[in-house]
Amino acid sequence: MAAEASVALMHRITNVRLPAPQPGDGDQRYAVCLDSQGLICRIKAMGTEDQQAEENWNGDWLSPRGVDLQINGGLGLAFPELTAADLPRLEELLDLLWRDGVEAIAPTLVTCGIAPLRQALAVLREARQQHRPGRCELLGAHLEGPFLAEARRGAHPREHLARPSLEALDERIGGFETEIALVTLAPELEGAAAVIKRLRELGIRVALGHSAANADQASAGFDQGVGMLTHAFNAMPGLYHRAPGPLGEACRRRGIALGLIADGVHVHPTMAVLLQRLAPEQTVLVSDALAPYGLADGEHHWDERVLLVENGTCRLEDGTLAGVTLPQLEGVKRLARWSEAPSAAIWSATVAPRQVIGDATGVLDALMGRPLTQLLRWRDEEGDLHWACAA
Repeated sequence: MAAEASVALMHRITNVRLPAPQPGDGDQRYAVCLDSQGLICRIKAMGTEDQQAEENWNGDWLSPRGVDLQINGGLGLAFPELTAADLPRLEELLDLLWRDGVEAIAPTLVTCGIAPLRQALAVLREARQQHRPGRCELLGAHLEGPFLAEARRGAHPREHLARPSLEALDERIGGFETEIALVTLAPELEGAAAVIKRLRELGIRVALGHSAANADQASAGFDQGVGMLTHAFNAMPGLYHRAPGPLGEACRRRGIALGLIADGVHVHPTMAVLLQRLAPEQTVLVSDALAPYGLADGEHHWDERVLLVENGTCRLEDGTLAGVTLPQLEGVKRLARWSEAPSAAIWSATVAPRQVIGDATGVLDALMGRPLTQLLRWRDEEGDLHWACAA
């Protein structure tokens, strides 16, 4: 009897969909039960007894907030340029990210000098210690460089690129090993294998990016422990029927996360949809947002260089594509519109990145025990996705 009374006290929401990577998997309807503390305590497929409930979501999706594994700054702050004086503005940026539906980020430090890199890691460590609920969380940093292929460096400054070696690695991260979540490098470079091995021993994930690797070289990197592609298609060889490159090899092997910038500029919408259909469980949406994120379009500065921002796209003065100023969840909305697969698009920004960092094994793991105030509700209105706080 006590158990029955306990169940009766639960708040139950019905007709809820959960995001899933495979087309059609997101059509199942669920009943979600909240305990007396407002935490999700049960999620089960709907039955006839669930037709009458306190709250009917009419097929809207419930998801965690986004996790962005590649974001370079915002509100005028570039993460590699952080100083202790920037902590208040960094907190403002984390508040903005929470309002934009993002729960956690891996602050990305692009190729820069050793001293500013170590200073930025120290500032990020201090900021991480000051985290509070209701604010975007700082995960370990994402070091995008400096062990990159010069021919594929993109907007990374040539003068700060370095040859991979354990000595060069220690110069940069010695003492900060626990502050780093992900390192992007070119695995085909001489010395990269030893660096990959060391990073994996430290529990740091490794991604292939800004790389000229062919399929065989990428495969060797995957065997060594590389588990992700940084901004798939960009700054790496593309898919070609006689040269599949890193992307083709990653799709063939499966299990390799594929970071995707879904702004429609970095990757054509058709190619983004094809990637999602080819490797739905591997697709991970990232923003690649730069320091002008949260600011108006126009002319901005990035180290000593000028960034020109138009319609959310950032380019250097020579036209080199550098990044975006769009929120991560804007990519979800665009990919959902292009693909007509909203469930998979939601999954790729909210569940897939959690699997990369080991935070969750799937959507149920990411939702159970959480209050609705930390989660998102998505509604499809005539082909356009809209999200809001779930409570």
